[in-house]
Amino acid sequence: MSESNNVTWIIGASSGVGASSAVALATSGRTLVLSGRRVASLEKVRAQVEKRGGTALALPMDASDDVATRETLDRIHAEAGSVSEVVFCAGLNVPKRNWDLLEISEFQAVVETNLTSVARGMAAVLPDMRANGGGRVVVISSWAGWSFGRGAGVAYSASKTGLTSLTESLNDQESAHGISATVICPGDIDTEFVDKRPAVPDAEARTRMLSPDDVARAVAFVLDSPAEVCVNELVISPVHSHSYGK
Repeated sequence: MSESNNVTWIIGASSGVGASSAVALATSGRTLVLSGRRVASLEKVRAQVEKRGGTALALPMDASDDVATRETLDRIHAEAGSVSEVVFCAGLNVPKRNWDLLEISEFQAVVETNLTSVARGMAAVLPDMRANGGGRVVVISSWAGWSFGRGAGVAYSASKTGLTSLTESLNDQESAHGISATVICPGDIDTEFVDKRPAVPDAEARTRMLSPDDVARAVAFVLDSPAEVCVNELVISPVHSHSYGK
């Protein structure tokens, strides 16, 4: 799916894996659409893509908002064309991760960002992909979504686990239209995300984590695979660490 006319929508592109994926794809000939809630950060990523000779649009969006998602897709259609690829990178966790601290409002916020917003985005782009005769969906999950991750938290683990069923149901029902979905389950990644842990990892612990660029290479691999290939699931872990809780 690496044709130069591809429009690739990266949701959660303002930092971490989303930002690194945008930079990794900058020279691929794609038109990249960068969405996220932080406007200034999106503009920095867009500038990095363009510095490398790529084409990118920065369209701020709250992925948990139905109206914002639809309005952003309308802008993509007007400014770039139909979406042929989408990468979901937005994620949320909270410090209160155990059952004895659970707050349902926080649980709902995590599930909304990590799971429901992905379903919302998938449903939004599927008409484009069906009309185009194919498309690719990539979802960044977590090791905690692939195997139980102690410390990841009740809400985070439940929401990330659901992403596997979400992607496989899409493969089951939409493969006849040439659409495939991949769930990528990375272990610890050294991003600002880990700063929100109850116990923040120190600098030495971060050296044993994956980098956002490590996961971005996997994203690029999936997107550049032949159209007839479905990479259902990729699990990526740091060699020197076996601590996978987000």
